[in-house]
Amino acid sequence: MYGLKTEAAFDSAHFLADYYGKCENLHGHRWRVVVELAQEELQTEGTMRDMVLDFGVFKKAVRELAATLDHTFLVEEGTLKPETMAALESEGFKLTVLPFRTTAENLARYIFNELEKQGFPVVEVECDETPNNRAYYRK
Repeated sequence: MYGLKTEAAFDSAHFLADYYGKCENLHGHRWRVVVELAQEELQTEGTMRDMVLDFGVFKKAVRELAATLDHTFLVEEGTLKPETMAALESEGFKLTVLPFRTTAENLARYIFNELEKQGFPVVEVECDETPNNRAYYRK
């Protein structure tokens, strides 16, 4: 088995609806994401011969995906009143509405699935919400 890993980071705010602790309040993180690719054999032709994948292609995709989440307010769909969403948007805040609770576990799965849709042989995504706390997703 051959593999590659790369990482990216993004800063964003979120809150956890229906959570009874500090994280139910709006707060931010510097999220660190580590993505691992793997496949049984190396490529046999072209410029990527004897590679899993060109690191440049891999890094670019991971960083572009992280950039879509950078400096944005991650909002679980349906957790804020339409009036609140409209007020935030009217003030120029960048909102990213996601169809899941914005936990590190779910963000890891989201990133995994988005990269898999692009054809990457993803095996695991780690998502750190702090330097000491890491979640991961693998199939």
